[in-house]
Amino acid sequence: MKKLFTLALVALMALSIIPMMAQNQGKSSGTQYRVYGVAFYNLENLFDTIPNNPLGRDAEFTPDGARQWDGRKYWSKISNLARAIASFTSPTTPMGPAIIGVSEIENRSVLEDLVADPQISKWDLQIVHHDSPDRRGVDVGMLYNPRFFQVENVTNHTLFIEGYESFRTRDQMCVVGRMAGERIGVIVNHWPSRLGGEEQSSYLREAAAALSKHIADSLWTVDPSMSVIIMGDLNDDPMNKSCAKVLGAKKDKKGVGAHEFFNPWWKVLDSGVGTLAYKSAWNLFDQIIISGNLLSGDEHRLQYWKCEVLNREFLRDTEGNRQGYPLRTYSAGVFLNGYSDHFPTEIFLRKLAK
Repeated sequence: MKKLFTLALVALMALSIIPMMAQNQGKSSGTQYRVYGVAFYNLENLFDTIPNNPLGRDAEFTPDGARQWDGRKYWSKISNLARAIASFTSPTTPMGPAIIGVSEIENRSVLEDLVADPQISKWDLQIVHHDSPDRRGVDVGMLYNPRFFQVENVTNHTLFIEGYESFRTRDQMCVVGRMAGERIGVIVNHWPSRLGGEEQSSYLREAAAALSKHIADSLWTVDPSMSVIIMGDLNDDPMNKSCAKVLGAKKDKKGVGAHEFFNPWWKVLDSGVGTLAYKSAWNLFDQIIISGNLLSGDEHRLQYWKCEVLNREFLRDTEGNRQGYPLRTYSAGVFLNGYSDHFPTEIFLRKLAK
Protein backbone atom coordinates (compact mmCIF):
# COMPACT_ATOMS: atom_id res chain seq x y z
CA MET A 1 0.00 0.00 0.00
CA LYS A 2 2.83 2.35 0.89
CA LYS A 3 4.41 1.74 -2.53
CA LEU A 4 1.11 2.39 -4.32
CA PHE A 5 0.63 5.62 -2.35
CA THR A 6 4.14 6.76 -3.30
CA LEU A 7 3.54 6.04 -7.00
CA ALA A 8 0.23 7.90 -6.91
CA LEU A 9 1.88 10.90 -5.23
CA VAL A 10 4.64 10.99 -7.86
CA ALA A 11 2.04 10.84 -10.65
CA LEU A 12 0.08 13.69 -9.07
CA MET A 13 3.21 15.82 -8.77
CA ALA A 14 4.05 15.16 -12.41
CA LEU A 15 0.61 16.33 -13.50
CA SER A 16 0.99 19.54 -11.49
CA ILE A 17 4.23 20.36 -13.32
CA ILE A 18 2.79 19.95 -16.83
CA PRO A 19 0.75 23.20 -16.90
CA MET A 20 3.75 25.39 -16.04
CA MET A 21 5.86 23.68 -18.70
CA ALA A 22 3.08 24.21 -21.22
CA GLN A 23 2.88 27.88 -20.27
CA ASN A 24 6.58 28.21 -21.00
CA GLN A 25 7.00 25.94 -24.00
CA GLY A 26 5.27 25.65 -27.35
CA LYS A 27 6.54 23.00 -29.73
CA SER A 28 7.01 23.26 -33.49
CA SER A 29 9.02 20.65 -35.41
CA GLY A 30 10.77 19.66 -32.19
CA THR A 31 11.72 23.25 -31.34
CA GLN A 32 10.62 24.53 -27.94
CA TYR A 33 9.32 28.06 -27.34
CA ARG A 34 8.10 30.13 -24.45
CA VAL A 35 4.66 31.45 -25.37
CA TYR A 36 2.98 34.64 -24.09
CA GLY A 37 -0.60 35.72 -24.70
CA VAL A 38 -1.58 39.38 -25.10
CA ALA A 39 -5.36 39.93 -25.07
CA PHE A 40 -7.89 42.74 -25.24
CA TYR A 41 -11.49 42.77 -24.02
CA ASN A 42 -14.13 45.51 -24.08
CA LEU A 43 -16.02 44.77 -20.85
CA GLU A 44 -19.15 46.65 -21.97
CA ASN A 45 -20.17 49.16 -19.34
CA LEU A 46 -18.60 47.62 -16.26
CA PHE A 47 -20.04 50.11 -13.77
CA ASP A 48 -20.44 49.64 -10.05
CA THR A 49 -23.84 50.37 -8.45
CA ILE A 50 -22.77 53.45 -6.50
CA PRO A 51 -23.86 56.90 -7.82
CA ASN A 52 -20.44 58.45 -7.29
CA ASN A 53 -19.96 60.56 -10.41
CA PRO A 54 -20.46 64.26 -9.56
CA LEU A 55 -21.81 64.95 -13.06
CA GLY A 56 -24.23 62.04 -12.94
CA ARG A 57 -22.51 60.20 -15.77
CA ASP A 58 -23.15 56.87 -14.08
CA ALA A 59 -26.82 57.53 -13.23
CA GLU A 60 -28.02 54.96 -15.75
CA PHE A 61 -26.04 52.24 -13.94
CA THR A 62 -27.41 52.69 -10.43
CA PRO A 63 -30.24 50.89 -8.62
CA ASP A 64 -32.64 53.78 -9.31
CA GLY A 65 -31.38 54.42 -12.84
CA ALA A 66 -32.76 53.33 -16.18
CA ARG A 67 -30.93 49.99 -16.02
CA GLN A 68 -31.94 49.30 -12.40
CA TRP A 69 -28.32 48.32 -11.95
CA ASP A 70 -28.33 46.62 -8.55
CA GLY A 71 -25.95 44.30 -6.70
CA ARG A 72 -27.47 41.17 -8.19
CA LYS A 73 -26.85 42.33 -11.75
CA TYR A 74 -23.42 43.74 -10.94
CA TRP A 75 -22.06 40.60 -9.31
CA SER A 76 -23.53 38.44 -12.05
CA LYS A 77 -21.69 40.61 -14.58
CA ILE A 78 -18.43 40.24 -12.60
CA SER A 79 -18.85 36.47 -12.48
CA ASN A 80 -19.66 36.29 -16.19
CA LEU A 81 -16.62 38.35 -17.17
CA ALA A 82 -14.38 36.28 -14.91
CA ARG A 83 -15.70 33.14 -16.60
CA ALA A 84 -14.90 34.65 -19.97
CA ILE A 85 -11.36 35.60 -18.92
CA ALA A 86 -10.84 32.17 -17.35
CA SER A 87 -11.38 30.74 -20.85
CA PHE A 88 -8.46 32.76 -22.28
CA THR A 89 -6.25 29.69 -22.00
CA SER A 90 -4.59 27.44 -24.53
CA PRO A 91 -2.32 24.37 -24.46
CA THR A 92 0.69 26.70 -24.46
CA THR A 93 -0.80 29.32 -22.11
CA PRO A 94 -2.74 27.36 -19.44
CA MET A 95 -2.35 30.24 -16.96
CA GLY A 96 -3.95 32.68 -19.37
CA PRO A 97 -2.51 35.76 -21.06
CA ALA A 98 0.43 37.72 -19.73
CA ILE A 99 -1.48 40.93 -20.49
CA ILE A 100 -5.18 41.74 -20.86
CA GLY A 101 -6.07 45.26 -21.96
CA VAL A 102 -9.62 46.29 -21.03
CA SER A 103 -12.03 49.12 -21.80
CA GLU A 104 -15.42 50.47 -20.67
CA ILE A 105 -14.62 50.26 -16.96
CA GLU A 106 -15.91 52.86 -14.50
CA ASN A 107 -13.04 52.79 -12.01
CA ARG A 108 -10.32 50.72 -10.40
CA SER A 109 -12.67 49.09 -7.89
CA VAL A 110 -14.58 47.17 -10.56
CA LEU A 111 -11.29 45.65 -11.73
CA GLU A 112 -10.42 44.77 -8.14
CA ASP A 113 -13.71 42.90 -7.86
CA LEU A 114 -13.05 41.18 -11.19
CA VAL A 115 -9.55 39.87 -10.43
CA ALA A 116 -10.72 38.69 -7.00
CA ASP A 117 -13.34 36.40 -8.52
CA PRO A 118 -12.50 32.77 -7.65
CA GLN A 119 -12.53 31.77 -11.33
CA ILE A 120 -9.37 33.79 -12.00
CA SER A 121 -8.02 34.79 -8.58
CA LYS A 122 -5.40 32.02 -8.74
CA TRP A 123 -3.63 33.94 -11.51
CA ASP A 124 -2.95 36.85 -9.13
CA LEU A 125 -3.65 39.39 -11.87
CA GLN A 126 -2.40 42.90 -11.15
CA ILE A 127 -4.10 46.14 -12.21
CA VAL A 128 -3.04 49.29 -14.04
CA HIS A 129 -5.73 51.96 -14.09
CA HIS A 130 -6.12 55.70 -14.59
CA ASP A 131 -9.20 57.93 -14.36
CA SER A 132 -9.91 59.48 -17.76
CA PRO A 133 -11.81 62.68 -18.55
CA ASP A 134 -14.28 60.76 -20.74
CA ARG A 135 -17.78 62.22 -20.80
CA ARG A 136 -19.39 58.84 -20.11
CA GLY A 137 -17.07 58.23 -17.19
CA VAL A 138 -15.41 55.11 -18.60
CA ASP A 139 -11.70 54.32 -18.73
CA VAL A 140 -9.22 51.86 -20.18
CA GLY A 141 -7.03 49.67 -18.02
CA MET A 142 -4.74 46.68 -17.98
CA LEU A 143 -4.60 43.40 -16.12
CA TYR A 144 -1.32 41.54 -16.12
CA ASN A 145 0.21 38.39 -14.70
CA PRO A 146 3.40 39.38 -12.84
CA ARG A 147 4.90 35.96 -13.58
CA PHE A 148 5.14 36.91 -17.24
CA PHE A 149 5.11 40.72 -17.39
CA GLN A 150 6.75 43.25 -15.07
CA VAL A 151 5.66 46.89 -15.24
CA GLU A 152 8.39 49.55 -15.37
CA ASN A 153 6.39 52.73 -15.92
CA VAL A 154 2.98 54.04 -16.94
CA THR A 155 2.06 57.26 -18.74
CA ASN A 156 -1.39 58.51 -19.73
CA HIS A 157 -2.09 60.67 -22.76
CA THR A 158 -5.14 62.89 -23.32
CA LEU A 159 -6.51 63.32 -26.83
CA PHE A 160 -7.02 66.99 -27.73
CA ILE A 161 -8.92 67.93 -30.90
CA GLU A 162 -8.00 71.33 -32.31
CA GLY A 163 -11.05 73.57 -32.42
CA TYR A 164 -13.00 71.28 -30.08
CA GLU A 165 -11.59 72.18 -26.69
CA SER A 166 -14.62 70.74 -24.87
CA PHE A 167 -14.20 67.30 -26.45
CA ARG A 168 -13.45 64.60 -23.90
CA THR A 169 -12.71 60.92 -24.49
CA ARG A 170 -10.68 58.13 -22.95
CA ASP A 171 -7.00 58.75 -22.30
CA GLN A 172 -4.51 56.44 -23.98
CA MET A 173 -2.58 54.41 -21.43
CA CYS A 174 1.02 53.49 -22.22
CA VAL A 175 2.49 50.73 -20.09
CA VAL A 176 6.17 49.87 -20.50
CA GLY A 177 7.47 46.70 -18.96
CA ARG A 178 9.43 43.52 -19.50
CA MET A 179 8.26 40.27 -21.01
CA ALA A 180 10.70 37.39 -21.46
CA GLY A 181 13.45 39.81 -20.41
CA GLU A 182 12.65 42.26 -23.24
CA ARG A 183 11.21 45.77 -23.03
CA ILE A 184 7.81 46.12 -24.55
CA GLY A 185 5.44 49.09 -24.69
CA VAL A 186 1.67 48.51 -24.71
CA ILE A 187 -0.66 51.38 -25.64
CA VAL A 188 -4.23 50.65 -24.50
CA ASN A 189 -6.97 52.53 -26.35
CA HIS A 190 -10.67 53.11 -26.68
CA TRP A 191 -10.94 55.48 -29.61
CA PRO A 192 -13.92 57.85 -30.14
CA SER A 193 -17.14 56.20 -31.27
CA ARG A 194 -18.92 56.45 -34.61
CA LEU A 195 -21.70 58.56 -33.09
CA GLY A 196 -23.06 60.81 -35.80
CA GLY A 197 -21.89 58.49 -38.56
CA GLU A 198 -18.71 56.68 -39.55
CA GLU A 199 -17.50 59.23 -42.09
CA GLN A 200 -18.57 62.27 -40.09
CA SER A 201 -16.67 61.07 -37.00
CA SER A 202 -13.64 59.59 -38.77
CA TYR A 203 -11.48 62.63 -38.03
CA LEU A 204 -11.74 61.86 -34.30
CA ARG A 205 -10.32 58.36 -34.70
CA GLU A 206 -7.69 59.62 -37.12
CA ALA A 207 -6.58 62.05 -34.41
CA ALA A 208 -6.53 59.18 -31.88
CA ALA A 209 -4.41 57.10 -34.27
CA ALA A 210 -1.99 60.00 -34.68
CA LEU A 211 -1.65 60.20 -30.90
CA SER A 212 -0.93 56.46 -30.66
CA LYS A 213 1.72 56.78 -33.36
CA HIS A 214 3.27 59.75 -31.57
CA ILE A 215 3.47 57.75 -28.33
CA ALA A 216 5.11 54.85 -30.19
CA ASP A 217 7.63 57.16 -31.85
CA SER A 218 8.45 58.65 -28.45
CA LEU A 219 9.11 55.16 -27.05
CA TRP A 220 11.45 54.39 -29.93
CA THR A 221 13.31 57.66 -29.41
CA VAL A 222 14.17 56.46 -25.91
CA ASP A 223 14.73 52.80 -26.83
CA PRO A 224 14.86 51.90 -30.54
CA SER A 225 14.89 48.18 -29.75
CA MET A 226 11.57 48.26 -27.85
CA SER A 227 8.62 46.34 -29.27
CA VAL A 228 5.34 48.27 -29.33
CA ILE A 229 1.77 46.96 -29.24
CA ILE A 230 -1.23 49.20 -29.92
CA MET A 231 -4.43 47.58 -28.71
CA GLY A 232 -7.99 48.50 -27.98
CA ASP A 233 -11.51 49.07 -29.16
CA LEU A 234 -10.58 51.33 -32.04
CA ASN A 235 -14.16 51.81 -33.32
CA ASP A 236 -12.70 51.28 -36.78
CA ASP A 237 -11.82 48.26 -38.89
CA PRO A 238 -8.27 47.45 -40.05
CA MET A 239 -8.82 48.91 -43.52
CA ASN A 240 -10.19 52.24 -42.26
CA LYS A 241 -8.07 55.37 -42.60
CA SER A 242 -7.18 55.64 -38.91
CA CYS A 243 -5.53 52.21 -38.89
CA ALA A 244 -4.37 51.73 -42.47
CA LYS A 245 -3.21 55.29 -43.28
CA VAL A 246 -2.52 57.21 -40.08
CA LEU A 247 -0.97 54.30 -38.17
CA GLY A 248 0.18 52.72 -41.43
CA ALA A 249 -0.66 49.25 -40.08
CA LYS A 250 -0.14 46.90 -43.00
CA LYS A 251 -2.16 43.88 -44.07
CA ASP A 252 0.90 41.75 -44.90
CA LYS A 253 3.99 41.05 -42.83
CA LYS A 254 6.37 41.36 -45.74
CA GLY A 255 8.37 44.57 -45.81
CA VAL A 256 7.11 45.93 -42.46
CA GLY A 257 9.97 47.95 -40.94
CA ALA A 258 11.02 47.60 -37.30
CA HIS A 259 9.28 50.88 -36.42
CA GLU A 260 6.24 50.29 -38.61
CA PHE A 261 3.10 48.31 -37.84
CA PHE A 262 1.49 45.05 -38.92
CA ASN A 263 -2.23 44.42 -38.43
CA PRO A 264 -2.98 40.67 -38.23
CA TRP A 265 -6.74 41.29 -37.98
CA TRP A 266 -7.18 42.58 -41.51
CA LYS A 267 -7.15 39.08 -43.01
CA VAL A 268 -9.24 37.75 -40.12
CA LEU A 269 -12.01 40.21 -40.97
CA ASP A 270 -11.61 39.39 -44.68
CA SER A 271 -12.40 35.78 -43.76
CA GLY A 272 -15.73 36.86 -42.26
CA VAL A 273 -14.75 36.74 -38.58
CA GLY A 274 -15.31 39.81 -36.42
CA THR A 275 -15.71 40.93 -32.82
CA LEU A 276 -19.06 42.72 -33.03
CA ALA A 277 -21.95 42.75 -35.45
CA TYR A 278 -24.44 45.34 -36.62
CA LYS A 279 -27.31 44.65 -39.01
CA SER A 280 -25.84 41.26 -40.00
CA ALA A 281 -22.44 42.78 -40.85
CA TRP A 282 -19.32 41.99 -38.83
CA ASN A 283 -16.76 44.55 -37.68
CA LEU A 284 -13.42 43.93 -36.05
CA PHE A 285 -12.85 46.96 -33.84
CA ASP A 286 -10.98 45.08 -31.10
CA GLN A 287 -7.49 45.04 -32.53
CA ILE A 288 -3.98 44.29 -31.29
CA ILE A 289 -1.50 45.86 -33.71
CA ILE A 290 2.20 45.05 -33.46
CA SER A 291 5.45 46.72 -34.43
CA GLY A 292 7.65 45.26 -37.14
CA ASN A 293 10.45 44.27 -34.76
CA LEU A 294 8.11 41.50 -33.57
CA LEU A 295 8.35 40.10 -37.11
CA SER A 296 12.12 40.06 -37.52
CA GLY A 297 12.37 36.28 -37.62
CA ASP A 298 14.94 36.25 -34.81
CA GLU A 299 13.60 33.45 -32.63
CA HIS A 300 15.92 34.48 -29.81
CA ARG A 301 13.66 37.54 -29.46
CA LEU A 302 9.92 37.72 -28.88
CA GLN A 303 8.18 37.14 -32.20
CA TYR A 304 4.56 37.26 -33.34
CA TRP A 305 3.11 33.76 -33.76
CA LYS A 306 -0.65 33.96 -34.35
CA CYS A 307 -3.89 35.71 -33.42
CA GLU A 308 -7.39 34.59 -32.45
CA VAL A 309 -10.84 36.05 -31.93
CA LEU A 310 -11.92 34.40 -28.67
CA ASN A 311 -15.52 33.84 -29.75
CA ARG A 312 -16.14 30.97 -27.34
CA GLU A 313 -19.49 29.26 -27.80
CA PHE A 314 -20.80 30.35 -24.41
CA LEU A 315 -20.05 34.00 -25.30
CA ARG A 316 -22.45 33.86 -28.25
CA ASP A 317 -26.13 34.73 -28.28
CA THR A 318 -28.51 32.00 -29.41
CA GLU A 319 -31.71 34.03 -29.80
CA GLY A 320 -33.44 35.16 -32.98
CA ASN A 321 -31.66 37.70 -35.16
CA ARG A 322 -28.89 38.01 -32.53
CA GLN A 323 -27.84 34.39 -33.04
CA GLY A 324 -24.06 34.11 -33.23
CA TYR A 325 -23.51 37.69 -32.04
CA PRO A 326 -21.76 38.42 -28.74
CA LEU A 327 -24.11 37.74 -25.82
CA ARG A 328 -24.31 41.20 -24.30
CA THR A 329 -25.54 42.40 -20.92
CA TYR A 330 -28.57 44.26 -22.28
CA SER A 331 -30.39 44.31 -25.60
CA ALA A 332 -33.08 46.90 -26.32
CA GLY A 333 -33.22 47.63 -22.59
CA VAL A 334 -33.78 44.00 -21.62
CA PHE A 335 -31.32 42.41 -19.19
CA LEU A 336 -29.81 39.33 -20.89
CA ASN A 337 -27.31 38.50 -18.14
CA GLY A 338 -24.61 38.21 -20.78
CA TYR A 339 -20.96 39.10 -21.05
CA SER A 340 -20.16 41.88 -23.51
CA ASP A 341 -21.24 43.20 -26.88
CA HIS A 342 -17.68 42.52 -28.12
CA PHE A 343 -15.74 39.29 -28.44
CA PRO A 344 -12.24 39.39 -26.93
CA THR A 345 -9.11 39.08 -29.06
CA GLU A 346 -5.64 37.71 -28.39
CA ILE A 347 -2.25 37.49 -30.06
CA PHE A 348 0.45 35.02 -29.14
CA LEU A 349 4.14 35.88 -28.97
CA ARG A 350 6.85 33.27 -28.63
CA LYS A 351 10.56 33.09 -27.99
CA LEU A 352 13.01 30.25 -28.42
CA ALA A 353 13.46 28.45 -25.14
CA LYS A 354 17.04 28.33 -23.89
